[in-house]
Amino acid sequence: MLTYDVDVWSIRKRPDRAKPYQVRWRVGPNTFGKSFKLSAQADGRRSELLAALRAREPFDAETGLPESELQALNASPTPTWFDHTQDYAAMKWPNASAKHRASIADALATVTPHLVRDNHGAPSRTTLRSALYSWSFRLVLGGDGTLRHRYEVQEPPTDIAAALAWIRRKSVDITDLNTASVVRTALDALKVRQDGTAAAENTVKRKHTVFSNCLRYAVERELLTTLPLNKVDWTPPETDDEIDFRFVPGPKLANALITAAGAQRTRGRHLKAFFGCLYYAANRPGEASSLRKSDFTLPEEGWGEVLLSTSTPRVGSGWTDTGESFDTRGLKKRARKTTRPVPIPPVLVRMVREHIAEFGTAEDGRLFHAVQGGHLLSKEYGEVWKAAREAVLTEAEAASPLAEVPYCLRHAGVSLWLQSGVSPAEVARRAGHSVAVLFRFYAKVLHGLQQEANEKIERALTKAAEAPAE
Repeated sequence: MLTYDVDVWSIRKRPDRAKPYQVRWRVGPNTFGKSFKLSAQADGRRSELLAALRAREPFDAETGLPESELQALNASPTPTWFDHTQDYAAMKWPNASAKHRASIADALATVTPHLVRDNHGAPSRTTLRSALYSWSFRLVLGGDGTLRHRYEVQEPPTDIAAALAWIRRKSVDITDLNTASVVRTALDALKVRQDGTAAAENTVKRKHTVFSNCLRYAVERELLTTLPLNKVDWTPPETDDEIDFRFVPGPKLANALITAAGAQRTRGRHLKAFFGCLYYAANRPGEASSLRKSDFTLPEEGWGEVLLSTSTPRVGSGWTDTGESFDTRGLKKRARKTTRPVPIPPVLVRMVREHIAEFGTAEDGRLFHAVQGGHLLSKEYGEVWKAAREAVLTEAEAASPLAEVPYCLRHAGVSLWLQSGVSPAEVARRAGHSVAVLFRFYAKVLHGLQQEANEKIERALTKAAEAPAE
């Protein structure tokens, strides 16, 4: 109950006490007291109470506090940036792919160590990074079946626990992000790798997106009134997504590399059709590694078809719902149940038929698997590809980025389709791209086709102009 019936008495001194100076006051029927070690402290508190009285502020009869102090006591404390990032990671986790979960943790673990009040008593950078990335921004199921931050379910090592306690104490308040200089500190941190060198443009752009979204979530929660990024003159670096076709193999070289891969003993023969799917059907490695016999239509002659529906990229067991190191998900940038039929030429039909005849399938129907069973590892097919390059390329070519990784086969396959005259819209559909992404990545090829089309139109116009009038 609030009341104006208040008396503030003189300071009482009690020499036999550790805190001898006592401020006493009455609110309604109740008497209150607060003891201090120094007279100045007691006098300061008495002055605060008298100031509230002069301001005609009512006091609470239960706590003895002026109304303003009571409101401040009951108000929710402002969350820190660290508190907010944990809430953001928990909000995103259920609907994010395993790879995106890891990407969120990576970006937040980059920014958060720089958003602190000071660095006194800071743990090592590697320890703090591990505490944030692997313990704070990684969620696991608790005993009650709810998602919890990992450190809430599993007891962290002593150094990790100390690092989490430190960042919890030192993190700036979320409202500090309203200050332009604080935002710039975070943005500048995105540009630097853990070893202090400059981060790649694509990495900076990816982390900037996470940081921006995290701030937008703060606005959504009404922790910030406006998006503070608008206060800083800072833009992510421009990225060049266009493929360097100097290092993309042409049809003759692509075929030679696939053949050489198939010549690498039993393991190479097992992976020959895998590489064929990357080239002739422009599959991503994660898509090809999850293919099953039932996904193919394999006629005795002519063209067949592969129906893509899932991808299994490797991301680490800590980020998946199953605890496996591979995340089984829908096609990239598509709804989970979306499928993508891709016609496949007779050469790939024969490869897949020969593969099934010699190797059969894994227990779950997959065509391609690791040596010990389970999902195909990039390390395994990467070693076979490396041997194929050494067998086919000259020493100078092998030292260059020419066909450096198996993914180059996908670029080569898409390029072949475009150069063969397939419409960009159909190429984009078969490759699982949007048309906009296709034009961004394959601009040089498309520009060449545009020039060819212009020449055809010009010849037609010239022919029409030279034709005799009827």
